[in-house]
Amino acid sequence: MKVISYNLREHSASGELIDLARNFDADVMCLQECDTDDLPHTVGPLHLADSTKGNRLGLAIYYRQSRFTVLETNAFALKKSMHDRVLAPAHERLVGVRLIDNETQHGLVIGSFHAAPLSASNSLRRHQIRAAHQELVKMGGESMHLMVGDFNYPFFIKNLAARAKKAGYDLTLSNRRTYTRYAVFKGHFDFATSLGLKIESIETLPRGLSDHLPILVSAEYAAEPPAPAG
Repeated sequence: MKVISYNLREHSASGELIDLARNFDADVMCLQECDTDDLPHTVGPLHLADSTKGNRLGLAIYYRQSRFTVLETNAFALKKSMHDRVLAPAHERLVGVRLIDNETQHGLVIGSFHAAPLSASNSLRRHQIRAAHQELVKMGGESMHLMVGDFNYPFFIKNLAARAKKAGYDLTLSNRRTYTRYAVFKGHFDFATSLGLKIESIETLPRGLSDHLPILVSAEYAAEPPAPAG
């Protein structure tokens, strides 16, 4: 299974999506900072599962219909930062889709996530990540979970990974940094958390028009999904 995650930088990289989906044989594509009113219903071989409706910086998930059947979709509001309250870039910071893999009959929940910006605290972002995991668990029960996106968490990632592990989730970084626009704020902004999946690799793809680089997650199902911590 191949999943692409891409922050489009206020939709500026939207013209790259068809080539990304086709060139990297994506099964799922998760987007952040997109103009959902301007999104097509199809991107190459992928179909739109769901998107946010009220965000200035929207979220969306596309999927391959021949591979998956969609059972449920939802968008979720998470705890707001001061940036959200003043500038209102995002009411909903998570879109989730519950799927059945037609090839293997596994249940799977995938989330496209966009954490609060660096003007907020790491503790707020940890709260958003934890709440996002809880919402995906509610959607999927014992299904396997993958949440990808822009976590805005380039510092103290080891601490975040340890906290995620205690909650039953693996945190996996890509092979190269995903954000290098500024000398100070650079690093792994875009990565994945997973439950019940074996992450074979996460590759940082070539730079496009966004200030973020897209990532490609290659994953397989674990034998038995572990239960998330309560």
